[in-house]
Amino acid sequence: MSTPLKIVFFGTHQFGCNMLKTLLADPSVEVGLVITQPDKPVGRKKVMTASPVKTLAEEEGLHVETPKSLKTYTLPGTFDIGITAQYGLLVPEHILNAPTHGILNVHTSLLPKYRGASPIQSALLNGETETGVTIMKMDKGLDTGDILVQAVVRIDPDDTYPILDKKLAEAASTILVRAMLDYVAGGITPKAQDDADATHCGLLSREDGKVDWAKNAQEIYNQYRGLTPWPGIWTSLGDKRLKLLRVSQSKKNISPGRIHFDEGNLYIGARNGSLQVHELQLEGKNIMNAQTFMQGYQQLDKQKLV
Repeated sequence: MSTPLKIVFFGTHQFGCNMLKTLLADPSVEVGLVITQPDKPVGRKKVMTASPVKTLAEEEGLHVETPKSLKTYTLPGTFDIGITAQYGLLVPEHILNAPTHGILNVHTSLLPKYRGASPIQSALLNGETETGVTIMKMDKGLDTGDILVQAVVRIDPDDTYPILDKKLAEAASTILVRAMLDYVAGGITPKAQDDADATHCGLLSREDGKVDWAKNAQEIYNQYRGLTPWPGIWTSLGDKRLKLLRVSQSKKNISPGRIHFDEGNLYIGARNGSLQVHELQLEGKNIMNAQTFMQGYQQLDKQKLV
């Protein structure tokens, strides 16, 4: 049996965990180092929490490092190739060139479409019916490197970010190792991207979740699909933020922004339809289902939201 490829892996989020598991399960590779983002404060109590990738790597007994930046970082050792998957920090040129065969990125779109930080969310926000994963050779640009292989993934009408993220991870797992091995062996000729077809998507903020009820119901539902669970969608109720945690589309015609209680159900109107709200949270209150909310806020029936 040939010597396994020694890999340095860069990843932070759950998608990265799935890619790391794929690599760990294959005898043709050896993960020599995992680089992930530093622990971050989470929740109201700001508890310092390790990334999903760090947690998995430590469970597997792997060498883990968590630099705040890679600008002045040097890889501790030599590696045949690097893999990045939802790492979240800039990888500078001196790191890209350090492994013998450079670094491959597992990107969650069909490049050159949706280059940037939020490709999964953007596909859902824009109501796409398909997306995919791209294994690409990283260069110093933002998702501009040459393409090795791609896999198309169908987006179903009610897919949310977690569902689509899982679908994309499954698709990437079927092509990652083979693409990497073929590339190292010279069996793949990377293909340059057509920059003229490129689209870009940026970092998301909490403000991206604010609902504009003048939009049509499908657009708002797509916003919910793409921004669940973070940053989530929300509206204003007086001077408080009202998070809409679980919703579905409805054909019930209600004036845009108008709350409507009907036969134990809670609706909010939009253009060309409405949303039925199943679970929500008013600022300063616990999460509640629609029935509990309506019992406590009967005065809101027919009220218009901002």
